[in-house]
Amino acid sequence: MNRDLSPAARERVGGPSWAPPEQYADTVMRATGFATIFFTNEDGHPLHLHSVYSSAHPWQMVGGTMEPGERPWQTAVRECREETGIAPTGPPRLLASVFGPPGAEWPYSTMGLIFDGGQLTAAQIHSIALDPDEHDELRVLPLAEWEALMTSRDFARLCVVVEARRTGVAAYFDGQD
Repeated sequence: MNRDLSPAARERVGGPSWAPPEQYADTVMRATGFATIFFTNEDGHPLHLHSVYSSAHPWQMVGGTMEPGERPWQTAVRECREETGIAPTGPPRLLASVFGPPGAEWPYSTMGLIFDGGQLTAAQIHSIALDPDEHDELRVLPLAEWEALMTSRDFARLCVVVEARRTGVAAYFDGQD
């Protein structure tokens, strides 16, 4: 890790260009990490869960925020079990990495990984047990039908993930035009 501070950071800490870890940590970007699992049905239609707490992003992939000390795949598996009752076994297959800048909704950047959960059978989808504190509905729809239900950024990210699965090439998404 390079702990050489920028000139502006050196002014703030009032010292040499090399800083102890706790000082250096105060000068770098803060971000929230998340991990999700992308599922489709056997026809390739994406599965999303309807959030009870986020009107800005009502339809979400299975997953959530990383806890301290947790690795991304561990987060995705834990969240999947909590939100659906499904226990993915892996191995993890990365579909996309996602970056979101800080904004009005959240003061930190967000950085996340989207893993491929594969195709679920109709019986598996029917057996999903939602956590009512987080989600009140699930839907499996053709890609085009998700557009009217999502923000343009969320739909663009979904399209990138679908394409990554189709091509087998992991994608990077930051929502910039």
